[in-house]
Amino acid sequence: MARISSPDPQTMTREQRAVFEEIANGPRKGVRGPLAVWLHRPQLANCAQALGRYCRYDSSVPARLSELVILSMGRHWLAEYEWAAHKPFALEAGLSIEVIDAIRDGVPPPFVKQDEALVHAFVIQLHEKHRIDDDLYADLVSALGEQAVVDLVGIAGYYTLISMTIKVFDVPPPAGVAPELPQV
Repeated sequence: MARISSPDPQTMTREQRAVFEEIANGPRKGVRGPLAVWLHRPQLANCAQALGRYCRYDSSVPARLSELVILSMGRHWLAEYEWAAHKPFALEAGLSIEVIDAIRDGVPPPFVKQDEALVHAFVIQLHEKHRIDDDLYADLVSALGEQAVVDLVGIAGYYTLISMTIKVFDVPPPAGVAPELPQV
């Protein structure tokens, strides 16, 4: 059960209502999960949702790789809502079920595509070493370009914020979705 309820649309402040409408009428088509939590602080919600819209829909990173980062972040944080919300998007974007299942299970994924292996190494190294070594950085720039590497950092950072929100406020997975990630 969530620690904090979503603001009631009937009693929202003008600021909450403006952000709610922007999110609901945008590409997300609704206000759910951590976005609803942020509505308690409409300025935060507005800034964060704008960053999220960019990271999810407008970055230079192809959807398949973006969803790989998102699932990796969800797995790192054991953020069940994020995992459940993005697994279908990852499959639709072309990430294989074998790779998704391996990430879920915390085992080395059987990558066939080099760009996926590089992006996964980026996420893992960033969390384990708190930096990216020169060789991986050069390989990422060679494969994806500098702009995409900048966007990878943005995606990882944004979905860290999402995952932290999910964990702090115990945001449950979407209704009807069985948990898949390990429980701590």
